[in-house]
Amino acid sequence: MRLIVGLGNPGEKYKGNRHSVGFMFVDYLAQESLFKHDKYLLSDVCEVDKDMIFVKPQTYMNKSGDAVAACIKRYSIEDTKNNLVVIHDDLDIPFGKFKIQLQGPKQHNGLTDIQNKLRTMDFIRIRIGVDNRPLENRMNGEEYVLQNFTEDEKNQLTELFKKIDVRFKAFLQSENNCS
Repeated sequence: MRLIVGLGNPGEKYKGNRHSVGFMFVDYLAQESLFKHDKYLLSDVCEVDKDMIFVKPQTYMNKSGDAVAACIKRYSIEDTKNNLVVIHDDLDIPFGKFKIQLQGPKQHNGLTDIQNKLRTMDFIRIRIGVDNRPLENRMNGEEYVLQNFTEDEKNQLTELFKKIDVRFKAFLQSENNCS
């Protein structure tokens, strides 16, 4: 069983924020499947099949570890390196780019909380670039990630999500062939 966790902040106020791109991508992956709130898991959860569970922590970004730890326990995930995928925004990567890897970024409060609560850094990360700030007059990162995507950026997200999905499936296939 694999947990696919999209990070973001709960509530309408944050729905279109760059910081909630993890939620957006998980919604894209789950397609028309419905998420149900599970108060014990501190998350909205969508069990697509017995092999894959989509999770959107409802704890706010900086406390994501509480929800992820609860899900790891509930679904008896022992091998986080292969069975936990965390999707998040990344200011170290330009908008429209992404990375799938077992490390990084330099600083992300949601990931730090997850690592602290799980006591491991061994899990897959899908790092979705959100930095589209002009070089001159750059807004600070903490303020910027709480800004909504522009209409033009929103229109580009679907194509970006398609590319990430294809690469992610290939990544998982190569991981399965190596195990």
